Amino acid sequence: MRAPIGSFENAAPAADRLDLLTPPVAAAVTEGWGGVPAEQVIHVDTDPAIADTAVFVEHHGADLLDRSANCVVVAGKRGGEVTLAACLVLSHSRVDVNGAVRKHLGARKASFAPMDTAVGETGMEYGGITPIGLPAGWPLLIDPAVADEEWVLIGSGSRRGKLIVPGKALAALPGAVIVDGLGVRG
Repeated sequence: MRAPIGSFENAAPAADRLDLLTPPVAAAVTEGWGGVPAEQVIHVDTDPAIADTAVFVEHHGADLLDRSANCVVVAGKRGGEVTLAACLVLSHSRVDVNGAVRKHLGARKASFAPMDTAVGETGMEYGGITPIGLPAGWPLLIDPAVADEEWVLIGSGSRRGKLIVPGKALAALPGAVIVDGLGVRG
């Protein structure tokens, strides 16, 4: 199978590679969401040593910088309550944590969640966190530019491998909300 974006030697439907996905991601791919056909979730096997965006893009295609999205976990605090959420922005952007995120969550303070919290709560590896398979009830804040992409490269839940999914399919994930101004071009 040929991947719709980037230059990858090893691409296949994610449903055929459940053994390479973390349990929450494998479960979400198996269950599906929003009427997205399973064959539209593509897994590309990649070297974890080049998982970071700059090196990854250099190796697999410069076009991926505009077609890749990073998923980060944030913590919004108000009083004694903490709300965890995930944010998805294109790789060339940064998340507006103190503006768009804080406002959307109704938090007094917002910050990136500590690594231990992000990994422990999602069941995914740091550096591979993906919006597919997030804990039930979590808000998933998505920058409109992500949803507008025909195909988007995202994490797979582990540092080995990535997923390629239609942008509209990401907007159909449970808890997804399109948030204007979430991604700030950096």
